[in-house]
Amino acid sequence: MGLADEFNAMGGPGNWIGPAAAASTAKRGEITDKMEHIVAGITSSVTTLIQGADAITGLRRGIQEADDLATHYGFAIGDDGTVKDVNPPQNVPDDKKDEVSRERERIKLELVDRVEQNLRTATDIDNDISGQLGKVQAGKVNDGGATDLASAAAAGGAQGGIDPPEPPSGRGTPGDNAGWWDSLSDAEKKRVIREHPEWIGNRDGVDFTSRDQANRALLPIEKKRLEDERARLAGEIERGEIGKQGELDKVTKKLGEISAIEATLSKPGERQLVLFGMSSDRAEAAVVNGNLDTADHVAVFTPGLTSNVTDSLNSYDTQMADLRQRTQNELGRYGDPGSVATVTWMGYQAPQLDASALGPGSVVGQHAAERGADNLAPFLQGIDAARNTDPHLTALGHSYGSVTTGLALQQNTGVDDAVLFGSPGMGTGDVDDIKVPDGHVANIEANGDAVADLGRFGGDPNHLDGVRQLESGDLTVTDDRGSRNFNSTASINPLDAHTSYLESGSTSQYNMSVIVAGMPDKAVDGQNVDLSDFALIPPLKIPGIFK
Repeated sequence: MGLADEFNAMGGPGNWIGPAAAASTAKRGEITDKMEHIVAGITSSVTTLIQGADAITGLRRGIQEADDLATHYGFAIGDDGTVKDVNPPQNVPDDKKDEVSRERERIKLELVDRVEQNLRTATDIDNDISGQLGKVQAGKVNDGGATDLASAAAAGGAQGGIDPPEPPSGRGTPGDNAGWWDSLSDAEKKRVIREHPEWIGNRDGVDFTSRDQANRALLPIEKKRLEDERARLAGEIERGEIGKQGELDKVTKKLGEISAIEATLSKPGERQLVLFGMSSDRAEAAVVNGNLDTADHVAVFTPGLTSNVTDSLNSYDTQMADLRQRTQNELGRYGDPGSVATVTWMGYQAPQLDASALGPGSVVGQHAAERGADNLAPFLQGIDAARNTDPHLTALGHSYGSVTTGLALQQNTGVDDAVLFGSPGMGTGDVDDIKVPDGHVANIEANGDAVADLGRFGGDPNHLDGVRQLESGDLTVTDDRGSRNFNSTASINPLDAHTSYLESGSTSQYNMSVIVAGMPDKAVDGQNVDLSDFALIPPLKIPGIFK
């Protein structure tokens, strides 16, 4: 390109004038202009092919991920993309058949979704490359008005290349999202996080490190937008405009929610922001203690009545950090080096004791729990879908959050254990509706907790067949390393009894920790039936409201 630029700059002999000289100069300019267009086309093509080759490496990885998953679970992916169960488990005990069937159905659906996304990505790459090369062939790549070949090359390169395929429409299934994300190259993933963090921040099936990066990028953007909105509204109010104070109050409230998230993320220790939403009346968020991509044991906690980001996220996060540490300690005590992650999941509009209590989101109805379950179930499914190896996964639900959890677990989520505490019901009176392994639904009720005796949503779990009842009173645990004492959460104050299950050093926290650790044999049973159990049996049920 340097010699070509010299050719354009050298001109003719200094004393050459006349028609021939003018014709020579014009011809030289014409040749240079053609060369600039040719170079622009070439660099556009080169950029397209380089990025296309990179995209194909991502696609190959996505295909390999699907093949590895299929091989591991005894499935085969045909040349036409069909998924067949070619090696199902043999001699499955009768009491495990439903569990095995559910798991294989979950894996098959994920494989179908992954194949679909691999095909979509392949088509997108093919269309992008052919489209870009077609533009070059048709002479539609210009040199941007360049006066030298280097500038023409830069202009052409800027017009070349391909874009990562957009994510599945809507929020996609976790299998769809995992298949799409795994089919992108590392460079494409970085580009998505940089240019379109909103694509993946809340997309179940995408790895959680990437979701955390995306949501942390979105946090200051949303904060700046709200600050600008606050300044605008304050100015309008100052100028005497009517009806703006309510809008300003809402914006100020949302800025407070962002501050609460920022404060939680700034606490010592490893944290991930894996859900961040500001579009509903109240902010929704999920914060991880630990690393959700690598932990061997994962617990997802769903809180209930009055929980909200501003008032509750920080304290629940502290309790989840304490539970994580207790679980880690129990694993270490019994020689298991496994790692733990705990999640404070506030991804739904939990009922509040305000004006909304008179609407469809009231705590006396199931609507809010049903909406929450529709969000919680894919979040849980996305944990397995986003990872190469499934963790031991426990769902924890407190109070109204146990209703949300119970409804979510009526879908095929891949959850291994469920612990409900302070529960007014789990959305069903039949534990067989809960799709976790038999014997792995546990309930903790503190004496004096009247909410846990209401049984509004499917009956009191304390009285349901097939639900394991765990101790919440004073407890001494003895093993070959000595004895340890844990504290009761019982109280004559119903509020204290209902809100103390996660206190450090409590019996209920200990029982949760060993379940989360995958050591159910270390948990201690205890019915904890008190007078209110008998006073509230059978539960009051109003058709159309309580189910």
